[in-house]
Amino acid sequence: MHLTRRHFVALALAPTMAALGGCAPPSPVYRGIDLANGDYSGDFSLTDSAGRRRTLADFRGHYLLLFFGYTQCPDVCPSALSRAVAIRELLGERKGRLKVAFLSVDPQRDTPPILDAYVRAFDPSFVGMSGSAQEVARAAAAYRVFYRQVPTGASYSVDHTALSYVIDPDGQVRLALRHAQPAQECAEDLQKLMRYDEKRKGGWR
Repeated sequence: MHLTRRHFVALALAPTMAALGGCAPPSPVYRGIDLANGDYSGDFSLTDSAGRRRTLADFRGHYLLLFFGYTQCPDVCPSALSRAVAIRELLGERKGRLKVAFLSVDPQRDTPPILDAYVRAFDPSFVGMSGSAQEVARAAAAYRVFYRQVPTGASYSVDHTALSYVIDPDGQVRLALRHAQPAQECAEDLQKLMRYDEKRKGGWR
């Protein structure tokens, strides 16, 4: 059998390549929805409650917990943001790695002052964001979020997706936490994700 130089190189590197392949950590199993292969664009261009322009790139370097809702929501949104407060505390020393943002799908009523007061009531570090109807629609489409106004007498409520999305420090949409998941379970999912990324990257960066 005639072996070329390329064959010798391939045979010499085979054990090394096999060893490297064996070092990849196994993917975690979450209680939430694994979106790592979901092909979500995840980007947005909105205005925060202080009037600053915000895109997904502003949150690079941190995990982001993103929730779509509206400030007059009677139950789902307050419970989601209260849970976000508990999740951060349960993360312990990893708490500082997680940012939380609330994206209003009701820009007509959620003016910047109203949005600012609302998110600060839960945690002063939470970011409230919204935009024009077109900007909100583009952001929702990037996460495949559904929302619609529902007339209620002289006013309206808003039906909307109740998932909380987790975006990693590189801007990739990785997880969706179900509304029914308790804070402890959500924190455990986040810990799994963070530990997995630490192993993949050789530490926290």
